[in-house]
Amino acid sequence: MDLSQETIKKTLSKYKFRDVAIEELQKVYRIYPGIEPFAGTYTFSDSSQKDLLKLVGNIPVRYQGQSYNLPIQLWLLDSFPFTPPICLLRPSPNMVIRVGKHVDTHGKIHLPYLHNWDHPKSTVNGLLSEMIAKFEEDPPLSTKQSGTEKDPAELLAYVAKISGGMTDMNLHTPGRIGGVQPINKVTVVGGGDLGVACLMSILAKGCVDKLILIDLSENTTALGTMDLEIFNLPKVEVSRDLAASVGSKVVVVTANAWSNDESYVGVVQTNVDLYRGIIPSLSRFSPDGVLLIASQPVDIMTHVAWKHSGLPASHVIGTGCNLDSERLTYILSVVLMTRTASKQPWVIGERSDNKVAAWSTSVPTTDSQPEVIPGPSSTKPLTDRAFEILKGKGQRSWSVGLSVADIVQTIVHDQRKTHSVSTLAQAWGGISGEAFLSLPCELGTRGVTKISKLTLGQEDNSKLRESAVSLSNFLQQLRI
Repeated sequence: MDLSQETIKKTLSKYKFRDVAIEELQKVYRIYPGIEPFAGTYTFSDSSQKDLLKLVGNIPVRYQGQSYNLPIQLWLLDSFPFTPPICLLRPSPNMVIRVGKHVDTHGKIHLPYLHNWDHPKSTVNGLLSEMIAKFEEDPPLSTKQSGTEKDPAELLAYVAKISGGMTDMNLHTPGRIGGVQPINKVTVVGGGDLGVACLMSILAKGCVDKLILIDLSENTTALGTMDLEIFNLPKVEVSRDLAASVGSKVVVVTANAWSNDESYVGVVQTNVDLYRGIIPSLSRFSPDGVLLIASQPVDIMTHVAWKHSGLPASHVIGTGCNLDSERLTYILSVVLMTRTASKQPWVIGERSDNKVAAWSTSVPTTDSQPEVIPGPSSTKPLTDRAFEILKGKGQRSWSVGLSVADIVQTIVHDQRKTHSVSTLAQAWGGISGEAFLSLPCELGTRGVTKISKLTLGQEDNSKLRESAVSLSNFLQQLRI
């Protein structure tokens, strides 16, 4: 490997671990002599630039008995080899990127090896070996076919200038790749009790073709995720790579970060920091999907997810008061044996003691916007009694999981069913600021398609406004 060129030497001199980096490059040359170093300028997603080295060449991949040379480039950060390379495909004009588990619409390569990088155990040669193995299972490139919607020349030009971040190029996962129909794929992020409960509940519903559980914990044998891998449930895949979520119709986020901070703001800030790291990637991998937030506090975290996702507000919802609403309906009809013809009870507002009971005047349809009204005086004692019963019902992981599965089924199958979920409530019920509150929302594959009109009594309306102001004030204390 020729490292004597003036531009390469100049760039290498800026590397923090120059000698170790050179040793690693020499190891690469011994195994892959066709991969060569070049000096270049890398542009990051925040538009900042840095002079870096990149390795450019081909890796040999066998697929269906044939051998192929896949063109790649690896950008080496100035802390290499203690940080992993940024890996990209370099498709030729007659090639089309096949978005999949390990390649996104940018042509950027995502592998568990990169996610778990730990030099000196992790090396470029080890990375290339895993890359070859994964691409032999699922080739990331295909030959351009006549009539294809995407112009490979555009993809080539894009990858040539790609900087690892988003651009103004329209990025959409094709509805059909290689002649294969899109599948009902759902991802659950978070390997704790809630994440596993959501996964099992969704699986029991039978509403998906593929179910991914992404465990973000550093302990590879933590909680029940190891057991899921051991017993190999049908349709279920466990991963620690966010790229496994690519092409999901719904991404359920249950992840909560641990914090030793004694203040409530500090605890929530830890979750916000976690979201800052994962939400942009999740929305990039599934730009047409719906983010369903179950992390606590749900109204705040749904707001944070929306801010970091770049998705329209209709595509980012929280579990909110859905479980409370379903329980209220059950208690009124079964426990208290109350029948309210053509009226549907709802729990709306903040997921706190400030939540409000309301009744819809009709079942929502695609042609009209249902109106939610305060309960008449004759129903208020019943509602108050039902709320008293609700106070003794905690929300355990499995009960929230059942609620999440019900929402997921509605979205995946475009049922246009109404749920009380946390959504952007701005301009509803006299709320002027940005706040996420639970409202009766009609849901489908495009997320929220309709929100019921609010006509509430003065007391309940005040509660909703107080919640909106309280949430807004709390958000101002966080570093979003």
